[in-house]
Amino acid sequence: MARVYQREDWAMHPTRQSGEWEGGEANVTVILHDSVDAGAGPRLHTHPYPETFIIEEGRAVFTIGDEEIEAGPGQILVVPANAPHKFRTLGPMKSIHIHASPKFDTRWLE
Repeated sequence: MARVYQREDWAMHPTRQSGEWEGGEANVTVILHDSVDAGAGPRLHTHPYPETFIIEEGRAVFTIGDEEIEAGPGQILVVPANAPHKFRTLGPMKSIHIHASPKFDTRWLE
C-alpha cells in the first residue's frame, strides 16, 4: 500500500519547498533545498553513500574533492560515496538532494 507523508512531517519552512525526509522503506533520504540568499549551503562533509543533486532553479558552485563545478537548472551532479563535498549558492536556488541511504549519515569535516 502506498504511503503519503504530510508537509508538516518534513518541511522546515511554512511556504517554501524546503525540508528533509528520511524514507526508510524507500531506501533513500531526500533534502528539498529552497534558498533565497546567495552563499547558502552546507560546510564540507562526506557520506558513506552517493549523493545526487538535481538543480531545478538558480546556480551554485559545488566543491567535490579538489574540483569546483558551477551547476545550474537542468543539471544533475552525482557525488561518489566518501567524496568530500559542499556547495554555495550564487543567488536563490531550488534543488533536490537524494541520498542513497534509508537514513542520513553525514561526517562533517569543517
